[in-house]
Amino acid sequence: MEDFTDDKYFNTGDKGRIDEDAYVAIVGRAKDMVITGGLNVYPKEIELVIDDLNPVQESAVIGVPHTDFGEAVVAVVVMNQGIEQNETEMILTLKEKLASFKVPKRILFVENLPRNTMGKVQKNILREQYGNCLTD
Repeated sequence: MEDFTDDKYFNTGDKGRIDEDAYVAIVGRAKDMVITGGLNVYPKEIELVIDDLNPVQESAVIGVPHTDFGEAVVAVVVMNQGIEQNETEMILTLKEKLASFKVPKRILFVENLPRNTMGKVQKNILREQYGNCLTD
């Protein structure tokens, strides 16, 4: 019954925003939100910026443990085939487009993202695989 609110609405875990025209936009999932230095970061916002970079194919943003901030933003990125990856250059580009607390501390390049049978990226697996990437 923890999936239902006291007034009997189903709690999906989605986080949304209502704009001045009363349009609702889903901005992410509560369990995926990163709290870094006391500030909330919605991974979807960062993923959209990263995915717009050429030649990125897709990305997933996760929170990993950080000694000073509690959690830190880390991006796991799939590049288009045959493209060189440069973490430093991508971070510098993102610093021009995002608030500093939203810029990933690390960008990890992978061949593909883990998905469940429905095709959804399994961020829990990414957190398990890369949870210590800032302490290595």
